[in-house]
Amino acid sequence: MDQLTIATKSKTYPMYIGTEIIDQLPQVIKDTCKSVSKVLIISDESVASLYLEKVKDILNAQFDELLSFVIPAGESAKSFEMYYQCQTFALEKGLDRSSVILALGGGVVGDLAGFVAATFMRGIPFIQIPTTLLAHDSAVGGKVAINHELGKNMIGAFHQPNAVLYDIDLMKTLPKIELRSGFAEVIKHGLIWDPEFYEWLTENITSLDDLKGEKLQYAVLKGVAVKAKVVSEDEQEKGLRAILNFGHTLGHAIEAESGYGKITHGDGVAIGMIFALKLSEKIFNHNLSSENIKEWFSLFGFPTSIPEQLEAEKLLERMKHDKKATSGKVKMVLLKNIGETVIQDIEDEHLLRFLKDFI
Repeated sequence: MDQLTIATKSKTYPMYIGTEIIDQLPQVIKDTCKSVSKVLIISDESVASLYLEKVKDILNAQFDELLSFVIPAGESAKSFEMYYQCQTFALEKGLDRSSVILALGGGVVGDLAGFVAATFMRGIPFIQIPTTLLAHDSAVGGKVAINHELGKNMIGAFHQPNAVLYDIDLMKTLPKIELRSGFAEVIKHGLIWDPEFYEWLTENITSLDDLKGEKLQYAVLKGVAVKAKVVSEDEQEKGLRAILNFGHTLGHAIEAESGYGKITHGDGVAIGMIFALKLSEKIFNHNLSSENIKEWFSLFGFPTSIPEQLEAEKLLERMKHDKKATSGKVKMVLLKNIGETVIQDIEDEHLLRFLKDFI
């Protein structure tokens, strides 16, 4: 088992990564949460059918007040309605400030459950128990949120978990489309920060079947290490942390314009990264081997171009509503080189032309 310490200005907490470590959950709760009154597990239908009873069995002997709330699977669950239902359930069941919420699932569950924890009685503890590869990114750093029809993750907070317990074994049942989605974020961490890790990925991961066992654990560990380093320096995205949005400005726009859940987050980010790489090459007149990277992406089944039904003008409007945009100007995370990022304002007319060329 590997252990990382996530250190931010507001909180320092442990992250455990390993195989078959879910049995250690009761001890993790006791070590990181004081005088626990009630435990609420929030999960989705897909994950709950596989692991909820197992987690309950592990916790039953240690905690008298154990509750669970199951949400629909998919991005559409990150809604005002589902957030309200979770809050209502917590109030009806008498949760208090000594209660703890467990987020058992992928990024959707983690974001929603974390936002519920951040705002219930002005903030109670929660623990992330990721079950997807995508959640290696979202489970660390304390960004919790729900979606609005005008933008992804627009309603949220910064609320760090008390701990993250990442049992690699829980990913054995993950559909390949979701494994691919998470792998996009792993690649992102290499591209923006760690050239040696990126090189390791290109040499060792040539199909989704390679993402298992020791290789998967190493990829998660290195990806999380990048996220942890960036978050420790900029917890609330006032500067450096914005580089973690590489590929996301267009990726989020594609997700929103397609309709949440129609395209996976990772697939949107993959398209966004290819676009950002090509835009970087044009702006900085430097070859980043975007075509080679595009071919590598295709080995995993990533889409590498904007879906035909989406219009450049509408995508631009979505990008202008991105959280990083200021005064209506789109800020793009670009690469001068692998591991060397820069954040740059792009004028509307230039960006629109680049989008049309890319399409």
